[in-house]
Amino acid sequence: MGTNGHKGTPAYQRIQSAVRQQIEAGELKPGDAVASERELAKLHRVSLMTARHALAGLEHEGMVERRRGAGTFVAPPRIHFNKLMSYTEQMASRGMAAVSKLITSKVIDGEEEIAARLVIPSTSKIIKVERVRHASEEPFALETCYLPADRFPGLVRQPLGRGSLFTTLEHDYDVRLTYADEEVDATAADPRVAQSLHVPRGAPVMRIRQVIYSSNAKPVIYVVGFYRAERHSLFIRRFR
Repeated sequence: MGTNGHKGTPAYQRIQSAVRQQIEAGELKPGDAVASERELAKLHRVSLMTARHALAGLEHEGMVERRRGAGTFVAPPRIHFNKLMSYTEQMASRGMAAVSKLITSKVIDGEEEIAARLVIPSTSKIIKVERVRHASEEPFALETCYLPADRFPGLVRQPLGRGSLFTTLEHDYDVRLTYADEEVDATAADPRVAQSLHVPRGAPVMRIRQVIYSSNAKPVIYVVGFYRAERHSLFIRRFR
């Protein structure tokens, strides 16, 4: 009862692996019900206690959430505020592939507010990279990144729909990102956000505005992100 067919592998890990694979393959999406302890115990031929231990571990990882009297469900993606992570890293931490749709990658100007956030002259040219983020084949975020154009020549030609912006900056431009200042609030989806996230106009969405700094304490990226409220939870760890 304690192990599966792979010698030395605990049965609870086999159950966890099976559930993760269903989530990663999109067979189970955020909000979908996961098999009950009793169903998992019967399916994997283990004790009820082993199945319960498996689900408890998945809950601790943030993969599932257990609702008293209702069952266990696939958890929405978490935003980890205790560590600066790219979307690609966020998905990798959950064992999921990062999927993005590149909407815009171009150079703009005349954006005084954005220039002020980046602490550059108001007349500066700015790179705008807009992407829709997906999880389990559903859009959950519309993110727009702004960067000083003179610091990142050729960035608009990079395959940012497939790769990580953080990794590109670190590997191709020798920029080390170190910390971010963030503002989080709730707002209503305007027509463009609603269309991108497949939600009704005026639906509640979470907005995160973020200034990301490099190792020399200079702003490198200004990010404005809109996130589907029902597809996100906040995970905050505070240290004293």
